[in-house]
Amino acid sequence: MIEELKTRAKVGVGLNALRKALTKELRFVVPKVVKYVELIEGDGGLGTLLLFNFFSDGSIVAYQKEEIVELDESFHRIALQVLEGGHLNKGFSFYMITFQLTTIAEQETLVDITISSETETYQESTMPSKTIKATLEFLKCLETKS
Repeated sequence: MIEELKTRAKVGVGLNALRKALTKELRFVVPKVVKYVELIEGDGGLGTLLLFNFFSDGSIVAYQKEEIVELDESFHRIALQVLEGGHLNKGFSFYMITFQLTTIAEQETLVDITISSETETYQESTMPSKTIKATLEFLKCLETKS
Protein backbone atom coordinates (compact mmCIF):
# COMPACT_ATOMS: atom_id res chain seq x y z
CA MET A 1 0.00 0.00 0.00
CA ILE A 2 1.35 3.42 -0.98
CA GLU A 3 1.67 5.86 1.91
CA GLU A 4 1.88 9.62 1.58
CA LEU A 5 3.51 12.31 3.68
CA LYS A 6 2.62 15.91 2.82
CA THR A 7 3.82 19.37 3.73
CA ARG A 8 3.53 22.89 2.41
CA ALA A 9 6.02 25.75 2.26
CA LYS A 10 6.13 29.34 1.04
CA VAL A 11 9.25 30.05 -0.98
CA GLY A 12 10.56 33.49 -1.88
CA VAL A 13 11.11 32.52 -5.51
CA GLY A 14 8.80 33.16 -8.47
CA LEU A 15 6.89 30.18 -9.87
CA ASN A 16 8.66 30.08 -13.25
CA ALA A 17 12.13 30.29 -11.68
CA LEU A 18 11.20 27.61 -9.16
CA ARG A 19 9.80 25.26 -11.83
CA LYS A 20 13.00 25.73 -13.85
CA ALA A 21 15.14 25.01 -10.76
CA LEU A 22 13.19 21.78 -10.11
CA THR A 23 13.55 20.54 -13.71
CA LYS A 24 16.00 21.99 -16.25
CA GLU A 25 18.46 23.43 -13.70
CA LEU A 26 18.09 20.79 -10.99
CA ARG A 27 21.52 19.31 -11.61
CA PHE A 28 23.11 22.74 -11.12
CA VAL A 29 21.28 23.84 -7.98
CA VAL A 30 20.97 20.54 -6.07
CA PRO A 31 24.70 20.19 -5.32
CA LYS A 32 24.10 22.42 -2.30
CA VAL A 33 22.46 19.33 -0.82
CA VAL A 34 24.32 16.50 -2.58
CA LYS A 35 27.87 15.93 -3.81
CA TYR A 36 26.92 16.21 -7.49
CA VAL A 37 24.16 15.40 -9.96
CA GLU A 38 24.80 13.81 -13.33
CA LEU A 39 22.39 14.21 -16.24
CA ILE A 40 22.05 10.71 -17.70
CA GLU A 41 19.39 11.41 -20.29
CA GLY A 42 17.06 14.24 -21.29
CA ASP A 43 16.99 18.00 -20.94
CA GLY A 44 15.02 18.55 -17.74
CA GLY A 45 11.74 17.58 -19.34
CA LEU A 46 9.53 14.56 -18.89
CA GLY A 47 11.58 11.35 -18.86
CA THR A 48 14.82 13.06 -17.83
CA LEU A 49 17.09 10.73 -15.85
CA LEU A 50 19.34 12.13 -13.12
CA LEU A 51 21.96 10.41 -10.98
CA PHE A 52 22.33 11.98 -7.52
CA ASN A 53 25.63 11.24 -5.76
CA PHE A 54 25.52 11.92 -2.04
CA PHE A 55 28.26 12.90 0.36
CA SER A 56 29.31 9.79 2.26
CA ASP A 57 28.58 10.49 5.90
CA GLY A 58 27.38 6.97 6.60
CA SER A 59 23.77 7.97 7.29
CA ILE A 60 22.56 7.89 3.71
CA VAL A 61 23.24 5.89 0.58
CA ALA A 62 25.90 6.66 -2.01
CA TYR A 63 23.66 7.36 -5.00
CA GLN A 64 20.11 7.50 -6.29
CA LYS A 65 18.83 7.46 -9.89
CA GLU A 66 15.63 9.47 -10.44
CA GLU A 67 13.34 10.14 -13.38
CA ILE A 68 11.03 13.09 -13.98
CA VAL A 69 7.81 11.10 -14.35
CA GLU A 70 5.35 14.00 -14.30
CA LEU A 71 5.79 17.49 -15.69
CA ASP A 72 2.54 19.35 -16.16
CA GLU A 73 3.38 22.95 -16.99
CA SER A 74 -0.26 24.08 -17.08
CA PHE A 75 -0.92 22.81 -13.53
CA HIS A 76 2.66 23.46 -12.32
CA ARG A 77 3.12 19.88 -11.10
CA ILE A 78 6.45 18.02 -11.10
CA ALA A 79 7.17 14.49 -9.88
CA LEU A 80 10.48 12.64 -9.56
CA GLN A 81 10.53 8.90 -8.96
CA VAL A 82 13.46 6.93 -7.59
CA LEU A 83 14.39 4.18 -10.04
CA GLU A 84 17.55 2.79 -8.49
CA GLY A 85 19.67 3.04 -5.35
CA GLY A 86 18.91 5.43 -2.54
CA HIS A 87 15.58 4.79 -0.89
CA LEU A 88 15.10 1.58 -2.88
CA ASN A 89 18.16 0.19 -1.08
CA LYS A 90 16.58 1.10 2.28
CA GLY A 91 13.54 -1.19 2.04
CA PHE A 92 11.28 0.81 -0.25
CA SER A 93 9.80 -0.67 -3.41
CA PHE A 94 8.44 2.70 -4.57
CA TYR A 95 9.52 6.26 -3.71
CA MET A 96 8.41 9.47 -5.40
CA ILE A 97 8.39 13.18 -4.56
CA THR A 98 5.79 15.47 -6.10
CA PHE A 99 5.82 19.26 -6.15
CA GLN A 100 2.65 21.28 -6.75
CA LEU A 101 3.50 24.95 -7.32
CA THR A 102 1.06 27.84 -6.85
CA THR A 103 1.83 31.51 -7.36
CA ILE A 104 1.28 33.70 -4.30
CA ALA A 105 3.02 36.84 -5.58
CA GLU A 106 5.58 37.71 -8.26
CA GLN A 107 8.48 36.45 -6.13
CA GLU A 108 6.63 34.04 -3.84
CA THR A 109 5.41 30.52 -4.53
CA LEU A 110 3.44 28.06 -2.43
CA VAL A 111 4.90 24.55 -2.73
CA ASP A 112 2.88 21.49 -1.77
CA ILE A 113 5.24 18.55 -1.36
CA THR A 114 4.07 14.94 -1.32
CA ILE A 115 6.31 11.97 -0.60
CA SER A 116 4.68 8.77 -1.88
CA SER A 117 6.30 5.55 -0.76
CA GLU A 118 5.73 1.84 -0.44
CA THR A 119 7.76 -0.78 1.38
CA GLU A 120 8.14 -4.46 0.56
CA THR A 121 7.10 -5.35 4.09
CA TYR A 122 5.59 -3.06 6.71
CA GLN A 123 8.22 -1.13 8.62
CA GLU A 124 8.38 2.16 10.43
CA SER A 125 10.64 4.52 8.54
CA THR A 126 11.82 8.05 9.07
CA MET A 127 13.04 8.32 5.46
CA PRO A 128 9.99 10.23 4.14
CA SER A 129 10.24 12.80 6.96
CA LYS A 130 13.99 13.15 6.31
CA THR A 131 13.23 13.70 2.62
CA ILE A 132 10.73 16.42 3.54
CA LYS A 133 13.31 18.12 5.79
CA ALA A 134 16.03 17.99 3.10
CA THR A 135 13.59 19.28 0.47
CA LEU A 136 12.59 22.24 2.64
CA GLU A 137 16.28 23.05 3.20
CA PHE A 138 16.86 22.85 -0.55
CA LEU A 139 13.94 25.22 -1.23
CA LYS A 140 15.35 27.71 1.31
CA CYS A 141 18.69 27.57 -0.56
CA LEU A 142 16.88 28.58 -3.74
CA GLU A 143 15.63 31.75 -2.03
CA THR A 144 19.18 32.92 -1.46
CA LYS A 145 20.20 31.97 -5.02
CA SER A 146 17.52 34.03 -6.73
